[in-house]
Amino acid sequence: MKKRLVLLTPGPTPVPPEALELMSQPIFHHRTPQYQAIFGRVSQELKKIFVTKNNVYTLTSSGTGAMEASVVNFLSPGDKVIVAHAGKFGERWVQLAKQYGMTVLEIKAEYGRAVAAETIAETLKKNHDIKAVYTTLCETSTGVCYDIQLIAQATASSDAILIVDAISGLGADRMPQDEWGVDVVVSGSQKALMLPPGLAFLSVSDKAKKKMAEAKCPRYYYDLRLYEKALTSSDTPFTPALTLVLALEATLKILLTNGLEAHLNDTAQLAEATRAGVKALGLSFFAKERPSNGLTSIEVPAGVDGSKLVKIMRDEKGVTMAGGQGSMKGQIFRMAHMGFIGQEDLRIGFSVLTETLNALGYRCDAQKVLDAFNDVAGSKKVKQ
Repeated sequence: MKKRLVLLTPGPTPVPPEALELMSQPIFHHRTPQYQAIFGRVSQELKKIFVTKNNVYTLTSSGTGAMEASVVNFLSPGDKVIVAHAGKFGERWVQLAKQYGMTVLEIKAEYGRAVAAETIAETLKKNHDIKAVYTTLCETSTGVCYDIQLIAQATASSDAILIVDAISGLGADRMPQDEWGVDVVVSGSQKALMLPPGLAFLSVSDKAKKKMAEAKCPRYYYDLRLYEKALTSSDTPFTPALTLVLALEATLKILLTNGLEAHLNDTAQLAEATRAGVKALGLSFFAKERPSNGLTSIEVPAGVDGSKLVKIMRDEKGVTMAGGQGSMKGQIFRMAHMGFIGQEDLRIGFSVLTETLNALGYRCDAQKVLDAFNDVAGSKKVKQ
């Protein structure tokens, strides 16, 4: 019998059976009314996930492609931007902006913490020529959320637009785009949206669209004006990832069946149950503030090789969690609880984790851990 593989990484996440079934069906041509009808429905449903009236542009790329699109479509070489970051993915904004010749003002916080909205507000007041503020909803490398609502209040009264990487946060952590006044939201398919990698999304406000007309950065595939024009015919300017779009319709239905708020609440409750299990393990959280509902970052106990821990669980026991990145490698591991991840996946994850920790010399009680998880998961309506 084939061993069950349990995927508890913050991307890619497990894909629901109904989505997998759709992707296995015979392919058909995308420049047809059949596909346009599906893509039109998906494009409308995506607005409910972003919580926006804005159009949502769908790209065939990883989330980084949408990040790049959010640089080249709104800026010109030499423009001054703020990048607020405290992790490996926030640092990608710096790399992208510098690659296109921007003047970057970095606002940093230490890994495991969030950038303070007050610091961004102060920097904007001192620099009236800032064109954009780039930051992150959930920093996937640390498991920390930023206070996007407060940051948006700081940018609202300035000429700068707020651009947020919500690649792992969308559908897991609350961020109603229009209500909070976020100008550009970037996301990807392989996190809380429950698909394989390959689709990226951008939602763009009217304030940001005005800058799109002025931007001088070179762009071709990522020119959002082409996507705006194609969207009027429920289409894309370039070849879409057809099978992923078909599956997206199924996963959006799952996300929205009981309403987005209900799904977000379920995800938050599952995060709470997971953290109860981690506390019972006697381990410390790496996120020192504002932990994401999509994943939990956990410090490796003293005397345990963190890289070995993750490798044994993955290669020998069939449970995959994510290790740390950069300077965090071997120091932390990350356990996801977003999208299609459910209670049983996490119970198996905790069982394998405690078994492996014991084998590596860190003594822990598996039943105590599962009881702590179940006490929270069993007392609330959490995803099954």
